[in-house]
Amino acid sequence: MRHNHHDQERASRARPKTSLHERFSDEARFIKAWLENPGSTGAVSPSGKYLARTMARYVDTSIPGKIIELGPGTGPVTQALIQHGVPADRLILVEYDPAFCRLLERRFPGATVIQGDAYDLDTTLSGLINEPIAAVVSSLPLLNRPEKDRCTLVSDAFALLSPGGRFIQFTYGMVSPVPRRPKSCRPVAFEAEASQPILLNIPPARVWVYRPASAGAKAKRPHPAVAMISKLREGTGRVKDEILDTRDRIETEIRLAKDRVRLDLQRRTVQMRDEPALALLRRLGDGKRKSRKS
Repeated sequence: MRHNHHDQERASRARPKTSLHERFSDEARFIKAWLENPGSTGAVSPSGKYLARTMARYVDTSIPGKIIELGPGTGPVTQALIQHGVPADRLILVEYDPAFCRLLERRFPGATVIQGDAYDLDTTLSGLINEPIAAVVSSLPLLNRPEKDRCTLVSDAFALLSPGGRFIQFTYGMVSPVPRRPKSCRPVAFEAEASQPILLNIPPARVWVYRPASAGAKAKRPHPAVAMISKLREGTGRVKDEILDTRDRIETEIRLAKDRVRLDLQRRTVQMRDEPALALLRRLGDGKRKSRKS
């Protein structure tokens, strides 16, 4: 069942915020997955909300077609994509870890969850893609893989993209995780841009956006009106993120203040409840001291 944009927006607002228990559970799941297979998981914690929002903002929702997310883990980027305006039924989530797949199916029932190898997209997506896709959003640990695997992945993703589609990847490194001049394989022709370092993510990260070279060349000199609209959209997205970040900080401060008040009230209640007993002990102590003096 498809939802229009307003239905999706209401659904995303209605979705309860991730509880502290869920956050700790997600951290524990990532640590367990990393310990069992560090080469596959690549990180010991899920992507932070600032990084997830930045990745989602690079997805052009006006381009038709499915959006493939590689390595969604516990779903922080998936949630950011939905909040960005992507209906869940446009998402194909490719995850290698079966436990994460079950979690994603519970959290995002409208999305298509595929348990498979993201580095073998032809096999993993066989029978699922019958039209060009809008974007590939990847949280895979590319730097853990040989150059050949990285170049093959991007090349296969480019073959699926619609005109104007993008391959979006984050990295903890400061250089492109997809090599321009690989030493061990044939290079992929692409145009790329990188975000500013996302310092609020732990550890700091950067988002890289790749386009096939031909599409990138056409996009170098867009019509002035198109360029202006693109800048306005980017600025609007940045302002929206800043508002959300400010809201998150304020809510956190309010919650901490409430916790301090609650603890203070509990402490005072204990003191008031124990006051008669303390007074009796004082009187007994005073009586003993008087009896010693006499």
